Amino acid sequence: MTTDMLKSKEALRNLIDAYAYLGDEKKLAEQMRLFTKDAIYKAYMGDFLAADVSGTEQLEKEFTGHVSLVKTYFTLNGQHTVNIDGDTATGVSFSQIKMIRETDGKNILSDYSVKYEDKYVQQNGQWLIKERTGYFIIVETRTLN
Repeated sequence: MTTDMLKSKEALRNLIDAYAYLGDEKKLAEQMRLFTKDAIYKAYMGDFLAADVSGTEQLEKEFTGHVSLVKTYFTLNGQHTVNIDGDTATGVSFSQIKMIRETDGKNILSDYSVKYEDKYVQQNGQWLIKERTGYFIIVETRTLN
């Protein structure tokens, strides 16, 4: 494996981690800079297509609506495998996402186990997310004490 390949793998892992950090901190404008302007984002809850958004302007609106309902996010990234081909790459990553929302004065925890399938491009020396599809495989919701 070449030094350039190792640098690209590290940069792609850092991209995925930055996506999680910025999402947890609700820094959506900064998070949008991780995507190409024409990015595609899809999310499946089981077999149901819950989100299908194109472009960072629409994506930021979608995320802003979601963030307004959430008190706290906590994301833990796991495995991340990439295949790099010049200035493009594909990747699969896994995340554990916890969200706390308030309903009827009670804190409700939603716990998501997510598999992401991504397409990346390198523009001006920086790796960006071109397409991201999230598969919410396990979803658990419960009231916190």
